[in-house]
Amino acid sequence: QVQLVESGGGLVQAGGSLRLSCAFSGRTFSRYSMGWFRQAPGKEREFVGCINWSGDSTYADSVKGRFTISRDNAKNSVYLQMNSLKPEDTAVYYCAAAYLIVFPVTQSAYPSWGQGTQVTVSS
Repeated sequence: QVQLVESGGGLVQAGGSLRLSCAFSGRTFSRYSMGWFRQAPGKEREFVGCINWSGDSTYADSVKGRFTISRDNAKNSVYLQMNSLKPEDTAVYYCAAAYLIVFPVTQSAYPSWGQGTQVTVSS
C-alpha cells in the first residue's frame, strides 16, 4: 500500500518561492509516476504537473515556466519547486502516485493520494 506525505507548504508573498516535498513509501518508488494537484477554495481539484519514472515531466499551462517537478529515487521523494508565485496559486497541494503510467494527467489515473499541504500566496 502506497503512502504519501506532503510537506513544505506555508505562507509566501506574491513573487516568492516555495518547495513542496512528498515522501513515498510502501512500494517501489521508481516504478511510479508522481503527480501534483491542487484545490483552491470553492474550486475543483486540478492537475498541476507530473513526472514519470524516467524523469520526464509535463505541466498545466497555468504553471508552465514557473513550477518544476523533480524526483529523487534514492530518497523516495518527489518535489514541486514553485517560483514567481501568484495569489491564484493559493490552494491545498496534493501529491499522488500512479503505477507505470507514462503521463497521468487525470485524477482518475491516481489511486494513491497524500493528505495535502496548504500553500497561501499573499498579494
